[in-house]
Amino acid sequence: MSSSTPGTNEPEPTDGLKAFGAALKSFRKRAGYTQESLAPEIGYSAHFIASIEQGRRFPPPRFVDQTEVTLDAFGTLRLVAHQLSRQRGLASWFKRWAQLEQEALTLYTYECRMVPGLLQTPAYAHALFADQLPPLNDEQIEAQLTALLERQTLLTERPNTAYSFILEEHLFHRRMGGAAVTLELIDHILGLAERRNIEIQVMPLVSESHAGLAGPMQLLETPDNKWFAYCEGQRSGQLISDPKEISVLQTRYARMRSQALSLKASMSLLQRMRGAQ
Repeated sequence: MSSSTPGTNEPEPTDGLKAFGAALKSFRKRAGYTQESLAPEIGYSAHFIASIEQGRRFPPPRFVDQTEVTLDAFGTLRLVAHQLSRQRGLASWFKRWAQLEQEALTLYTYECRMVPGLLQTPAYAHALFADQLPPLNDEQIEAQLTALLERQTLLTERPNTAYSFILEEHLFHRRMGGAAVTLELIDHILGLAERRNIEIQVMPLVSESHAGLAGPMQLLETPDNKWFAYCEGQRSGQLISDPKEISVLQTRYARMRSQALSLKASMSLLQRMRGAQ
């Protein structure tokens, strides 16, 4: 796919990301650091730094602040980061949540409408984008796919973040994009579930009790242990910071985890569904 580097799930570097990466590399070398020696100074891995210098990864706000101070970059890194257009393709109401995702310690997601973006394959995502109304043109679909692939690097580049997903069983029975797309999607999710920091549960079709009937939700914990929530509708999204509201959603999510199939049973169900495709 033209929006990603051949053989990877990473987006092609944009001019803005490459400019930031070049600036970071220049200030790093000026300060006498290698990627390996800089890593412990700023609290990020050498691999993470390399990804940003190569323009393959969007720099989170804390990363920008840490490198700006450590490398004494005269405000340059903050200025270049401010001008980045990495989030082209994301809905305007979602961008603040996407920024918070960058450094989340914990991220919980319940979905009943579609497989969440972080778990989607390019083919499944393309089917969703191609089905939107009003219709999107090819450039708009490409921009959304690029933004999606950028978000998905969170799953591989933040191994210390705890991810939990609760997915409705009917999402796989729908066969969005066709049987082959669904088969690939199930294989992809089964692979992700093998990672020790990713938990995926399936809410069965038949469930006499369900705490999530009010709709999808996302919850996350920041590095300073603050919690935020996000709920999205047809044409808008709501970022929630009120502790009382978040407490309600946390209670519902906790109940759903007990109502959904166990991790093992969820994987067993997906494997059986895979065989039926």
